[in-house]
Amino acid sequence: MADGRCCKKPFKKAIVGGAFDRFHKGHKTLVDVAASLAESLLIGLADGPLLTGKSLKEKIQPYEERERLLREYLEGKGIHFDIVKIVEPIGPAGTDDIADVIVVSPETYERALLINEERVRNGLKELFIVVIPTVMAEDGRPLKSHRIRSGEIDSEGRIVKS
Repeated sequence: MADGRCCKKPFKKAIVGGAFDRFHKGHKTLVDVAASLAESLLIGLADGPLLTGKSLKEKIQPYEERERLLREYLEGKGIHFDIVKIVEPIGPAGTDDIADVIVVSPETYERALLINEERVRNGLKELFIVVIPTVMAEDGRPLKSHRIRSGEIDSEGRIVKS
């Protein structure tokens, strides 16, 4: 009989962040990896100035819609989570004293390094950084929200027929 130690997760709290627009397979992978590694999640949901440089930003779903879709997905996972609005790149990741891992994509790895620099300045330990591979669409190119916003692919990475 199992004694319960076999399934203990290696981290207490994982941090993930992003705009999570057009909640897609890549977002699900990011969240699922974080949930498999930690007992709880802190999700920084980008808004305001963090969306400024995004392609087709005028088509980004409102914050409330992105939060609702993320929350609906997470509620079925059986993990404790908090979603917080972030309007600057570091957010609560720079000050959360329980967090011990951050899960990022290759394109956000540099931000994880900046977060760790901020944590050190704040007297906190650095987060363990887990980089997940980029999820590809069926055409072999990265599955990205802006491609969904443009109507090029769907949330599963399938090519949209015109």
